[in-house]
Amino acid sequence: MRDVLVELGRRVAAGETVGVGTVVATFSSAPRPPGAAMLVGPEGAVVGSVSGGCVEGAVYELAQEVVRGGTPVLQRYGVSDDDAFAVGLTCGGIIDVYVEAVSRETFPELPDVVETVRAEQPVAVATVVEHPEWVGRRLVVWPDRVSGDVPSARARDAIADDARGLLATGRSATLHYGPDGQRRGEGMAVFVNSFEPPPRMLVFGAIDFAAAVARLGTFLGYRVTVCDARPVFATKSRFPEADEVVVDWPHRYLQAQAEAGRLDERTVVTVLTHDPKFDVPLLEVALRLKLGYVGAMGSRRTHDDRMRRLREAGMTESELAGLSSPIGLDLGARTPEETAVSIAAEIIALRWGGGGERLTQTNGAIHRTT
Repeated sequence: MRDVLVELGRRVAAGETVGVGTVVATFSSAPRPPGAAMLVGPEGAVVGSVSGGCVEGAVYELAQEVVRGGTPVLQRYGVSDDDAFAVGLTCGGIIDVYVEAVSRETFPELPDVVETVRAEQPVAVATVVEHPEWVGRRLVVWPDRVSGDVPSARARDAIADDARGLLATGRSATLHYGPDGQRRGEGMAVFVNSFEPPPRMLVFGAIDFAAAVARLGTFLGYRVTVCDARPVFATKSRFPEADEVVVDWPHRYLQAQAEAGRLDERTVVTVLTHDPKFDVPLLEVALRLKLGYVGAMGSRRTHDDRMRRLREAGMTESELAGLSSPIGLDLGARTPEETAVSIAAEIIALRWGGGGERLTQTNGAIHRTT
């Protein structure tokens, strides 16, 4: 939803009623995750995707029907359906898509949600997708407040608590309750769409490889910071696609960011300087934090020297095990751009538990969930 949220807000603010299909659950080899969304405007324009092309046509038609009729629909698409191949989900997956008509009247909190996301603050939208009476009702959950039209206090409290839990981990998911919000029971399904701030990528070392890594990091959805102690190299003109360029000693900047609470377990750190006076103090800090990834560039000789220096500085083997060095996957990369792809491939593989092999040489599910 994040990729279409601003467009949805713009259209609704202009008075349009927009058909919105949102993936609320996936099974097996589904092409897009929960939260993926597609908009269908009143003039028929489409923005976004729920399946990478597999069932877009069916969702498009259903969205137009829902806008005309006003009643939301929870629709399942998959190979278990008689018309699976007719709608095109031939990948073997199953997806549940919730289709609704969104307007000023049905979603009055939408402008606040859009502004919160733009400000890179956390917010979750919890929508009732199954219930005898409440389908379409929703709660908007911030860390410090709740707004919405779910009528039961018990249900509001349960949904808000669970939505904050999902928001803290950056996950979107469908939750199940009894009809009045009972923790154990059936009768109500609520899809929680989490809009956590984008993860951070900290690129240390203002070199040509850093420009390529920053560019790819931005493409992957990270908020990218390039940091170097040398002001002649750390300039915005050299890194136009980075969100910010900082002139500071790398270890000092990283420590300050950690103390300010601006790092989390999704944060990616790439150390590209391959200069021990920068690398060693920086890695001493980074490897003692709970981060998503810490990688350092350098040759085998540089790696061995770096590891020796880190051990001499008191780093334990357990701490050193968190370092990806030499950085990246073995793609045979040579150029800065190819090397950036190698680094990004390693980050993605570690995040989702991939092995980095060619898919043609593996068996089992293509998409991992953990």
